[in-house]
Amino acid sequence: MRIYTRTGDKGETTLIGGYRVSKASSRIRAYGSVDELSCVLGIVISQLDEREIKDWLLAIQNELHIVCADLANPDPARVGPKIAASHVVGLEHLCDRIDAGLPKLKEFILPGGAFAASLLHFARAVARRAERETVALAAEEEINPEVIRYLNRLSDLLFLLARLINHRTGVVERHPKY
Repeated sequence: MRIYTRTGDKGETTLIGGYRVSKASSRIRAYGSVDELSCVLGIVISQLDEREIKDWLLAIQNELHIVCADLANPDPARVGPKIAASHVVGLEHLCDRIDAGLPKLKEFILPGGAFAASLLHFARAVARRAERETVALAAEEEINPEVIRYLNRLSDLLFLLARLINHRTGVVERHPKY
């Protein structure tokens, strides 16, 4: 089987259900950013030694694949992989668990620190872009609202994971000077 199909050579792609759309459509931009986020997380995973954090991020990559499938389905009634409220609750529980073990945040911090933490801050920014693009899509078409909630919570979790790695490696958080 060849990897190329030539079906997208004129700037269109096929969604679930056979719908053809422009590769510049809001839907493609939204799940393209989610795919980019998963790629960034793959880089983070390659830089980590901690099995627990790797496992969390691998599970999130799998959930991001579900997000992409959910966004690639333009028919909300069509059966297929969907992000559910339980996925969001899972992220919230992990956020609470991580936050409980970190110093309380009293002011903004600058992204950076250990290499893996810096990459997680970058992943957080990509997650926020994916969220913005998904919100824009939702203004045009009906989508699963849990996707927006999931991406919002995920960016919070990525921020906390960056802080956790910096905390565990002894990196002092830097604060903006106004």
